[in-house]
Amino acid sequence: MTRLFSVVALCGVLAFSMSAYAGSAPAAPSGKSPGKDIPDLGNMHIQRLGDPHAPYNSEPPTSGPHMPGIAPWGAYDQVIPKEYLVHNLEDGGVVIYYQCPKGCPDLIKKLEGVLLKYKKRAETDKKYIHLVLAPYPDMDNRIALTAWTRLDKFNDFDEARIDQFIEAYIGIDHHKKEGAK
Repeated sequence: MTRLFSVVALCGVLAFSMSAYAGSAPAAPSGKSPGKDIPDLGNMHIQRLGDPHAPYNSEPPTSGPHMPGIAPWGAYDQVIPKEYLVHNLEDGGVVIYYQCPKGCPDLIKKLEGVLLKYKKRAETDKKYIHLVLAPYPDMDNRIALTAWTRLDKFNDFDEARIDQFIEAYIGIDHHKKEGAK
């Protein structure tokens, strides 16, 4: 009986530890999670682009109203409506945005290299397919990394910083579970 109690207690401790870990991002070397925490605006679906909805609380957005479908994962050279990409974030994606009014082929090539690296990793771990690279003209910085309720903006390419953000947030599904409050 004591052995059964010990096994049950151990399982309880493991389950609690795993659930606590699953909901948090890995800490950066500084002890903080990568990026800035942005308040969650929920996950309301809109039916058509252009439908009125509450404003986003960050540029680029990290949660809030979005289309029922996602943009296909991958790299784009055209602006993708934010209402699609917010759904990509909800599905566990990380979106890497760039903004270069005068062009920045060297930066884009480096960012595409990051996507290629993770595309190769996706051959053995499917979560790494959840990446989008796209231009975003409405931001002050050259680079922005977004995940559900997380944002990191900066100007100079920093592959280690990008990798840390991706590793922390990629593949985390943010759909509300049935019966969850």
